Amino acid sequence: MTRELGIGFLPLVDACLPILAHEHGFAEDEGLSLRLVRSLSWATVLDRLLYGHCDAAHLVAPLAIATTLGRSRPSQPLSVPFVLGLNGNAITLRPDLAEKVCPAGRLGDPRIVGLTLAALAKTSASQGKRMRFGVVHRYSSHNYMLRYWLAACGIRPDHDVEIVTVAPPFCADALEAGEVDGICVGEPWNSVAVERGAGRIVLATAQIWRRGVEKVLALREPVLEDRREDVEALIRALVRAARHFVDPGNWQANAAILARCEYLDGSAELIQRAISDRLLLARGTNPVRFADFMFQYREAANFPWVSQAEWLYSQMVRWDGMKFSEADAALATRVFRPDVYRRALAGTDEPLPGASSKVEGSLGGTTVVGTQQGAITLEKNSFFDGMIFDPHDLKGYLSRLP
Repeated sequence: MTRELGIGFLPLVDACLPILAHEHGFAEDEGLSLRLVRSLSWATVLDRLLYGHCDAAHLVAPLAIATTLGRSRPSQPLSVPFVLGLNGNAITLRPDLAEKVCPAGRLGDPRIVGLTLAALAKTSASQGKRMRFGVVHRYSSHNYMLRYWLAACGIRPDHDVEIVTVAPPFCADALEAGEVDGICVGEPWNSVAVERGAGRIVLATAQIWRRGVEKVLALREPVLEDRREDVEALIRALVRAARHFVDPGNWQANAAILARCEYLDGSAELIQRAISDRLLLARGTNPVRFADFMFQYREAANFPWVSQAEWLYSQMVRWDGMKFSEADAALATRVFRPDVYRRALAGTDEPLPGASSKVEGSLGGTTVVGTQQGAITLEKNSFFDGMIFDPHDLKGYLSRLP
């Protein structure tokens, strides 16, 4: 008997795994029928999840934690048993601003671009016109990555610059209309802005945090517990989709699927560029390669590390006017569910880490780590400013931030 799961998503390339699990029959092989529900904003995706219109959702990771903590709405506990991908976002500025802060033809150095931008931003603010940046949600990795970068380069978010919310499908429109000076968004919307001549990509967020957590599979906690077997089956289907997605032999076919009107409703060419880690930085130029721009598999990319949830909580405290709370930190930690991921994949060929938490930003090169099963080698995971996040010293980490 086939069991149905409704999954909400936004038209972004990193919604790929549920879509491909459905389209390639991986979910069906697990006895599941996936009903994919497209929305245009993260607020709508979340509403549909919380009100039971969907069983699970493709969601920005911090929003799952904020919802559990009751930020901006009554608390509803969410669970994240699977990470849909790392990175995959970029910072795109209006062309005239990009020309002032970043050499043409390549991605900039985060430190140099940031320091140059800081001087311009402070001059503009002193003249009564703050620069404005668009992010996809208040509780998004885009918001926290952008703020992390700006602050480390001497720009005070909400003081020297404004940060506003723009739904992903409208980010290129906002940049083109002059409503914002820059955007931090996932693909294909940076590339859409570039193709229109409305923007130029200056940084990939992977340059800010090399292995930053991005989108997750989120469920209401009661649904996860009531439908545990179905969720574990979905995890296995998503892992197969991830392996398929990163295989170069499948890029063209998968880009064509994602481009369809019921999914991203966009250009297969732009989508394939993102899949293959190639970025067109400015209109009329050739794409440049940035390795691991999108990261859907390898190095336990889909594993819900609780240290990632704790880092997101630290940024919530930093930027959302929250006081640090041991109780809230514990709640944030429990949103990510490595126990469910482990149970779903135990006994399969899929490698499983031996630990459920790690020191983020500590690896400067290739490192073999202990495992529950299989073999895992992690690569560089650094933050651009050299900071290290030890989840066992969360308060100390917060005290060291600029």
